[in-house]
Amino acid sequence: MTSADVLMAMEQVRRAAVRTPMVSSAAFDSLVGRRVWVKDESKQLTGSFKFRGAYYALATATSDQRAAGFIAGSSGNHAQALALAALHHHTTATVVIPSDAPTSKRVALDALGAQIITYDRHRDRRDALVQQIAHHTGRTAIPSSNHHAVIAGAGTVAWEMIQEVPDLAALFVPIGGGGLAAGSVLAALGHNPHLRVIGVEPATANDTHRSLRAGRLTPIPPPDTIADGLRHTEPALLPFEIIKPLIHDVVTVPEAAIASAMAYLWRHYSTTAEPSGAVALAGLLQATDRLPAGPVGVVVSGGNVDWPNYRTLLDTAMEIERNTDAAPVLH
Repeated sequence: MTSADVLMAMEQVRRAAVRTPMVSSAAFDSLVGRRVWVKDESKQLTGSFKFRGAYYALATATSDQRAAGFIAGSSGNHAQALALAALHHHTTATVVIPSDAPTSKRVALDALGAQIITYDRHRDRRDALVQQIAHHTGRTAIPSSNHHAVIAGAGTVAWEMIQEVPDLAALFVPIGGGGLAAGSVLAALGHNPHLRVIGVEPATANDTHRSLRAGRLTPIPPPDTIADGLRHTEPALLPFEIIKPLIHDVVTVPEAAIASAMAYLWRHYSTTAEPSGAVALAGLLQATDRLPAGPVGVVVSGGNVDWPNYRTLLDTAMEIERNTDAAPVLH
C-alpha cells in the first residue's frame, strides 16, 4: 500500500463522512510549550474514526458481497461503523462484540439495526468465531484493522490534518489493531517523509510496542485497561507490516495518564473522549520534550463512553491532580 491508496479512499469517504474539526487551545499550548492541533473524531458519524474505513470497505465491495451482507468483530466502534456503512450501502451487518462492551455502544448498535452476537474476550477466540459465522452465512468479514480498504479509509484522518496544517512536525495516533497508525504513516509518507508519526498504546496493552522491538508479531495475555478499544493481544498483520519500517516510535502510557488526558480534552477542547480516544494526547504529554520544533497533531479517535464511567474517570484524574506535584492545569 502507498499514499495513493489513502488519496483514492478520500474521494469516496468525503461523500459520507464528516470532515471533523481541527481544534486548538492557547491554554494547553502554553502548558506544553508548543502548538497542538487536535483532530476530534468524536464528532465523526458513529462517534469515531472507524466509519471512514468501514464505509470505504463497503464502497469497494462487490454487488454479490453487498447482497449477502457483512460481519465484523469489534469492541464496539468498528461494529457501529459497519452497521451505519451497511445502511448507506443498502446492505446488512452482523457484529460480534465482547459481552462487557460499554452499554452506550450496544444501544447504538441496536438503533442501527445490526444483528449482535456477543463473546467472552477472556475465553473465546473472536476472529475464529467471526470466520465461522461468515462461512456458514455467506457474509463477508470486514476486519477492524487487517483490511486494505479499512486502512486506507482510516488514513483519511491524517490526510485531512496534513491538508489543514501542512507544517506538522509530529502526529500522535492511538494504536489498537494498527489500522489508524498504518493509514497515518502512509498519508504522512505521501506528504512529508520527515513528519514523525508516533503511536500510543496503554502500558498494559503494549502488544505493538513489544512486537516492533522483537521485529515480529508478539502476542500478550488479554490486557486490563480502561481503553477498551485498545485491548488487543496482538497487532493485525497487515498494519504491522506497514508501520514496522515507517512509524517513528510507539510510546506506552499508564492508566492514570489516560484518565488525565480525558480531563485535559474536556477542559481545554470541550471534547468528550473515550479512554481509547484520549490515549494519543496522553502520549504527547509524556513525549513532548523529545519532539522536534513545530506544531503537533493529535488524533482523538472516538468519544463513545458511558456517562457513569466517564464521570468516574474524570473524578479520578482530578483527584490525581490534587494529590501530586504535577504542573498545574491552566484554565
